[in-house]
Amino acid sequence: MTSRSGSADLPLHGGRVPRWLGERMTRLGAVISEAIVLEYGRDELLRRLAHPFWFQSFGAVMGMDWHSSGITTSVIGALKRGLAPLSGELGLHVCGGRGRHSRKTPDELIAIGLRTGFDGGALARASRLVAKVDSAAVQDGFALYLHGFIVADDGKWVVVQQGMKDETGTARRYHWLSEGLSSFVESPHAAIDGERQGSIVNLTDRRAASSRDAQLDLLGTLGPDGIARELAALVPARPAPAPSDQPLLPHLIMPAHHDVRAKDVVSRRLHGALAAAADRGPEDFAELLLVPGVGERTVKALAMVAEVVHGTPCRFTDPARFSMAHGGKDRHPFPVPLRVYDRTIDVLKSAVTKAKLGRDEEMDAIRRLDAEARRMERFATRPSLEAFMAEENARSHDYGGMSVFGPAEPPDAESQPAAFGA
Repeated sequence: MTSRSGSADLPLHGGRVPRWLGERMTRLGAVISEAIVLEYGRDELLRRLAHPFWFQSFGAVMGMDWHSSGITTSVIGALKRGLAPLSGELGLHVCGGRGRHSRKTPDELIAIGLRTGFDGGALARASRLVAKVDSAAVQDGFALYLHGFIVADDGKWVVVQQGMKDETGTARRYHWLSEGLSSFVESPHAAIDGERQGSIVNLTDRRAASSRDAQLDLLGTLGPDGIARELAALVPARPAPAPSDQPLLPHLIMPAHHDVRAKDVVSRRLHGALAAAADRGPEDFAELLLVPGVGERTVKALAMVAEVVHGTPCRFTDPARFSMAHGGKDRHPFPVPLRVYDRTIDVLKSAVTKAKLGRDEEMDAIRRLDAEARRMERFATRPSLEAFMAEENARSHDYGGMSVFGPAEPPDAESQPAAFGA
């Protein structure tokens, strides 16, 4: 019972996540997941993971390259590490991954099924079928290399998988959710969506039912050798008919440029978050939360994390905005402020831990911060994106700024603006 919930086209990036960021992504990804389950339930977390815009924003708020394919691998890896110790409490399990790890997914599902009681064999079959649909039944030129399968104790699941196309330097991410249609081969997708890159083969379309039946008949009557002979005798195929109108899935196309530009961010939402941090911060955090070291900058990051926890799908059309919380490992939009990052984790972890004990004050404060940000969007107009990024780069050293190029330099270094791409 599956449907594809969306897709994303992303610039293809190589490289590895440095340990200093990977460990923090593990902790932040886990505590954000805990907060969502606590506030909205396990099913809602699965729905969020199945939405390409939210998934990209989730990765961006954790300090990954905001626009690239690397978010997929790093987020799946962070969740696999971070949710494993919480699997008994949350009832969530992350299987698969990139390359050889993706091929272990069926065995992982069977093993987890034996421990929890769901039908691991059936889910292993689902894992194989989802991969086959997006690589064989739908042939769009992207070769799958990553398959992540997140499953709950009740058998509900989401699949996030990614393919690459070397000749265009792009990757495409596919999201599946275990609700919707009843067949893997009869229109399991709400649509096939993406930039036009020539004709594709889509044998899951309802109109392809006769083709699927004919293929089975041919295999039964002619056998493989007979099919090969018939194929050799075929005349060139006629041009494919024009595609019909279909309802579009959520589809995210990220730009090739690495720097964050004003057009990549919905400015009123950024202004609202920053204004809410200034307005609610002293009241709700410095006095209420009393977490050591929490100041104005941490509250700004928390305002964006709060939206990842509480925001609705329409709020995530500009994933670049969420990179303003904790920067990016490649210094775009600015180096990762490690001190801010660690305090964000501490505040959110404190709020989740106390909420489990029935003390909701801190979770309520985070929720109010998100609500205030939405209210302030109607009035706030400053600072500009460029001014905000310039200030972050200038103060990066004070915040413990770090990137794959090393620690941020003190602001009095003359080369500092060029070094940070400001």
